[in-house]
Amino acid sequence: MLTIARDLLKRNSSPAFFGHARSLWRLSRFYGRLSKWYWSFFAGHTIASFFVKKTPKIQSFPRGQASELVTKLQRINVFAPTAMCRVMTGYGSDKGRGWHNYTTIYSVLFGKFRGAPLRILELGLGTDNPSLASSMGENGKPGASLRGWRKLFPRGLVYGADIDRDILFREDRIETFYCDQCDSQAIRQLWSQPALREEMDIIIDDGLHTFEGNISFLESSLEHVRPGGIYVVEDIVREALDNWRDVLETQYTKRFPGYEFALLELPNEANPWDNNLRRRLD
Repeated sequence: MLTIARDLLKRNSSPAFFGHARSLWRLSRFYGRLSKWYWSFFAGHTIASFFVKKTPKIQSFPRGQASELVTKLQRINVFAPTAMCRVMTGYGSDKGRGWHNYTTIYSVLFGKFRGAPLRILELGLGTDNPSLASSMGENGKPGASLRGWRKLFPRGLVYGADIDRDILFREDRIETFYCDQCDSQAIRQLWSQPALREEMDIIIDDGLHTFEGNISFLESSLEHVRPGGIYVVEDIVREALDNWRDVLETQYTKRFPGYEFALLELPNEANPWDNNLRRRLD
């Protein structure tokens, strides 16, 4: 029926009118899918969150000195979607309420930066190259979360870095650079870029997702977060949690006495493997 109607319209209208009508039809189908996605997931979970409560498990370092912000994070219902979840999911990022539910935490953690002229850098653009260990698979959307940050922080400058040179790009308020997070020289070269010499408000490590890779990038990047800023390591696998507890308690709290560190385990029925975060709070 739809094919017949389309053919009749094509035969009995000008090419310009038919092209305009076809564009409107495709647009209506897109928004129809978006609306179905919204009502089937976000709206449903929002309603269910009045009855379902899931809060993160948080360990703060130094122990027994949790800040007001960490206390606030402990009360978040990570089952409940937020506006930030919708934005990130809309751009194709997996940070939203789904495989991960990091945006439920970020909505609170980054709340003070909304509307501010912040600077944010995220390591890991989401390469779709299957030959790389950090690949998101061939269905990955490189740069998805960077575009989400640009939308969420309308006065912010967004920077990204990745080992895959083929997906580096530059757009309005977004600039990306090469970096191998396991190579200390490559990390130094990253931070030597003129655009990155000023300190960051937020740094997010969403790169290789290995303990060694995380430590390598953190060791060379922590000093580039301004006072009051936030450093986040995403996707910590459960097998690495003990390693993180040990390094935070026995090393970092002594080496960085002016910093607060927090290790978060976020309950998520869709992902019991690596839905964890480590945050450095200043």
